Amino acid sequence: MATIDAFLEALTLEPVGEDRYRAINLPSVHGVVFGGQLLAQSIMAGLAGQEGKAVKTIHTVFARGASHEAPVEIAVDRMHAGRSVASSTVTITQGDQLVTRSLVLLSAEEEDVIRHADGRRSSSSADDVADHVRGEGAWEIGIVGNVDISDPELLGPPELDVWVRFAGAPDDPATDQALVAYSTDGFLIGTAMRPHAGVGQAQAHRTLSTGVLSHTLTYHERCPAAQWHLLEQRATYAGHGRSYGRGEIFRDDGQQAAAFVPDAQIRARSGGSGKL
Repeated sequence: MATIDAFLEALTLEPVGEDRYRAINLPSVHGVVFGGQLLAQSIMAGLAGQEGKAVKTIHTVFARGASHEAPVEIAVDRMHAGRSVASSTVTITQGDQLVTRSLVLLSAEEEDVIRHADGRRSSSSADDVADHVRGEGAWEIGIVGNVDISDPELLGPPELDVWVRFAGAPDDPATDQALVAYSTDGFLIGTAMRPHAGVGQAQAHRTLSTGVLSHTLTYHERCPAAQWHLLEQRATYAGHGRSYGRGEIFRDDGQQAAAFVPDAQIRARSGGSGKL
């Protein structure tokens, strides 16, 4: 279970050349680097050299798994750096294997021309999960209704609401974006399994081969990672060895802060850990 210092160390990119970095991994129970870590590191890399801007959208393709035992190498290609909009390509490799590639769109803060935002579907609050918060170290998780997405026999709709925060995270916009991204990789595969008897997250990397194949995340407003924020998620499709869904992120004050769309695989396992 990672401390906040361990999270921050993994988000610290060590320069090893021009637009080239190295980063360590957080521990993994399955031996494969968690996709949320790669998303978070890609955001930090996308921000490199793009001062005065925040990430607006990141689209990541996960080509293959990475071992947590060796550091990852990160290459940044700054495609454009304008006054209001910028973009970078971020490629993560390990050894001679390409792991992920991301397109990162960045934006300077701009004034409203028009404004509206969806409200939350859920009426829950962080207080509702206080008695069953699960601590993954600094990453604190409270699933509304205390749903166990690991249980293959527990049936429910393909929806899941999860309150999360990173206890002790610093007040830093870049770190906020990276840590918020970390959580978005964690729940929609299990959410897609909920309506199906005999299938649960506990089978991942054992009898089922699961993993996010592509992930798009768009930020609307700042979302402090140290404060509770809600992931409202729905898996809208599952079939042909794939699942697809959408999540909305709301701050504790009800403001919509971000949205994400993962495309994942769920299929009978063959081959070794990390193979797709």
